[in-house]
Amino acid sequence: MQIIACYSNKGGVGKSATAANLAYAFAASGKRTLLCDLDPQGASSFYYRVKPSKKLTEARFFEDVERFTRAIRGSDYANLDILPSNMSFRDFDIFLSRMKNSRSRLKKALKAVKADYDTVVLDCPPNISMLSENVLRAADAVIVPVIPTTLSQRTFEQLLEFFRDNDLPARKIHAFFSMVQRSKSLHGDMVVEMTRTHPKRFMSAQIPFASEIERMGMTRAPILVTAPNSTAGKAYQGLFDELEQRLER
Repeated sequence: MQIIACYSNKGGVGKSATAANLAYAFAASGKRTLLCDLDPQGASSFYYRVKPSKKLTEARFFEDVERFTRAIRGSDYANLDILPSNMSFRDFDIFLSRMKNSRSRLKKALKAVKADYDTVVLDCPPNISMLSENVLRAADAVIVPVIPTTLSQRTFEQLLEFFRDNDLPARKIHAFFSMVQRSKSLHGDMVVEMTRTHPKRFMSAQIPFASEIERMGMTRAPILVTAPNSTAGKAYQGLFDELEQRLER
């Protein structure tokens, strides 16, 4: 079972839209896929019209295998299930800080579904915390959307520093440029600069700033379903294809 984390230590970068579309793409490719929404805001769950299980508290998520698996919901798409979040997930960090082997508890919890899924896609909250460290240790690949701006560049450098300071392998990081506006010279300049500085970390696929992505909140479905031939739809498919090639290396 591969664990794919959609993660950014900066909010508002298109992380949940990426998680929703990648999860669909994995499922459409024939892989049994679980989209696990770890963000208490529940955006990726909302995109799939799945209501949260209020009974899956932070304690039960990490310690109650039966409750964990019962909280998983089916989706409208073949091979794709959803584990929706709820507001109690905001207490994950407090709970994890009190547990033994707290840095590996997420990976242990996900073992409960190892036999049922080929791929687990994690939609993660935008911070660096105890839960984040669990995610970064458990994931086989960390997909990082980066808006080509100076502030996003700074937060990406902070993430790389966190990996170095905690002996995490940087090869897990697969970054890509998100919400790209080609009409902005700053975006073009930052793409060139960051790709030159971190050539191994950035994928070539770029997700544009597009109205189709904003409308996901209204259609409540992945763009790869509602507008697969749009610029954004083709970009997400390209991102998935490139990610698969990287994972096969």
